Amino acid sequence: MKILLLGEYSNVHWTLAEGLRTLGHSVSVVSNGDFWKDYPRDISLVRREGRWGGLVYLLRLLAVLPKLRGFDIVQLINPMFLELKAERISRVYDFLRKNNRKMVLGSFGMDYYWMSVNSEIRPLRYSDFNIGNEKRTDPEARLYQEEWADGTPKARLNQKIANDCDFIVAGLQEYDVTYRTAGFGSKMSFVPFPIKVNDDGKPSGTPWKAFDGSRKAFGIPMESLRRPHGEPLVEQGESLAEKRRYNIFVGISKNRSAYKGTDKMLSAARRIAEKYPDRVNLTVAEGVPFETYTRMLDEADILLDQLYSYTPAMNALEAMARGTIVVGGGEEENYEILGETELRPIVNVQPTEESVFQELDALMATPENIPLRKRQSVEYIKKHHDYRKVARRYEAIYNKLLKPAL
Repeated sequence: MKILLLGEYSNVHWTLAEGLRTLGHSVSVVSNGDFWKDYPRDISLVRREGRWGGLVYLLRLLAVLPKLRGFDIVQLINPMFLELKAERISRVYDFLRKNNRKMVLGSFGMDYYWMSVNSEIRPLRYSDFNIGNEKRTDPEARLYQEEWADGTPKARLNQKIANDCDFIVAGLQEYDVTYRTAGFGSKMSFVPFPIKVNDDGKPSGTPWKAFDGSRKAFGIPMESLRRPHGEPLVEQGESLAEKRRYNIFVGISKNRSAYKGTDKMLSAARRIAEKYPDRVNLTVAEGVPFETYTRMLDEADILLDQLYSYTPAMNALEAMARGTIVVGGGEEENYEILGETELRPIVNVQPTEESVFQELDALMATPENIPLRKRQSVEYIKKHHDYRKVARRYEAIYNKLLKPAL
């Protein structure tokens, strides 16, 4: 197949492209690299700031459009798959629809249905837009509610594409529920996000952590590792799980702290660090370059991520592939949609600071259980998110779409 993946969120499309290529397909990724994250792509479409930046971007797009014809499958990361106003994106969609065989819409993030269904119908117990029956009113939630409200250009674009496209793929259980609630169940499917995993089961290009309480870490005898003031990290006869310090990592997105619940998670983490000063290192990343952020994540034992989610998204999944324990969304619905009955690596929390504190407290109080969660985190990724397994699921969907009707 000849496949075009248009747009990028957190390396989803590039990782999927790598998986599809292992199956022999020709895949092109066109994106802006997800802004400052600068993920790989085959054709780059980046809009620079300022008036001239918009003009240069439009000219670049017009030059690229002839290359976006003749594909068997065109998959969009989101209705807003270009850095243009919704009205102009609508015309680009019409061009893609006319000049390619099948169109697939990704339900991978913010859009009209995610906002409207969870603001008004509220099928989920909590989300970015509701806590129980209450609509969330923090500033960013209100901003999205205004941007994607009924009758706005973004809402009309999403409605047009969702109704016209051939298929919709949801990347999280929450997104699957949302689009099914909106009436698209007959032409959609849930497919887990892809994570790059090597043949040995280890995540690609990331450090590999020791999970057990053995006397070696990264091949180094634990007795030879020292604290900054010269004392041994572990004493003779003690295990790593009993004496080591755990790095709790919190990444803060500018202007999204309240919306994603990071403010509550950070407050809980600070309380834990105060309660266990000899056992916890708290690392907070805010406004750091992506390369720096990745290095900080590599050193994390525990990641706090997305308080209002039922399921782990790309940031959390990448951390789990490293052997990091994720504290965040791990509701039973997440395991059910995957058909998982045994692994439970995610420390699930309810959307309150106290819930986060209690779960972190339980982790620190029973460090002997931490190695198991680390091992299960990696096994979970290998089992459900290996980019080659995910690519085969997409391949099956694409083949079904392209199969002639009887």
